[in-house]
Parts: sequence; C-alpha cells; structure tokens
Amino acid sequence: MSDREAYEKKLQAQLDQWQAEMDKLKAKAEAASADAQLEYQKQIDKLEEQRQDALKQMEEFQEAGDSAWKDMRAGMESAWASLNESLEKARSRFKK
Repeated sequence: MSDREAYEKKLQAQLDQWQAEMDKLKAKAEAASADAQLEYQKQIDKLEEQRQDALKQMEEFQEAGDSAWKDMRAGMESAWASLNESLEKARSRFKK
C-alpha cells in the first residue's frame, strides 16, 4: 500500500468517526429540553458544515495528481484539526 493510499484510508476513517460522534450529539440534542435543543442544533449545524468542507477537501485530494497530494496534505491536516477541535468543544458543551 502506498503512502497516499494509507493516508486516504486514514482520512476516511476519521470522517467515519466524526460522523459517528455527530450522530451521538444529535441523539443527545433530541433528548434535551426545547431551549437546549436549539443551541445544540446550532452547534451540530456548524459541525456538519465543517464535515462537509472536510469531505470536499478529501475528494479534491483524491483527484489530485501524485505530485500535488503531498502539498495538499498540510492544508488538509490544518482544516481537519480545526474540525476535530470544534467537535471536542461541542462534546464538552453537551456534557454540561
């Protein structure tokens, strides 16, 4: 398996994990009071937007030529770290 293939599998696994986490947050939001649901939904919507951006980046990465994917990697990792941080913040808010 090439470095690129391994990296793509890592990215897909991360996307799958984020989706599972977001599904858990959605379930918690549904069980919350009406006022809390509104706040939770705002956070979930923001996370979904970031996840869609990450998915788009992954698709662009998959379409990139062999020489370009390494250059794209640093930018992707920064964006993905931002999404992961947002997910962690939302998760901590949902625990309150």
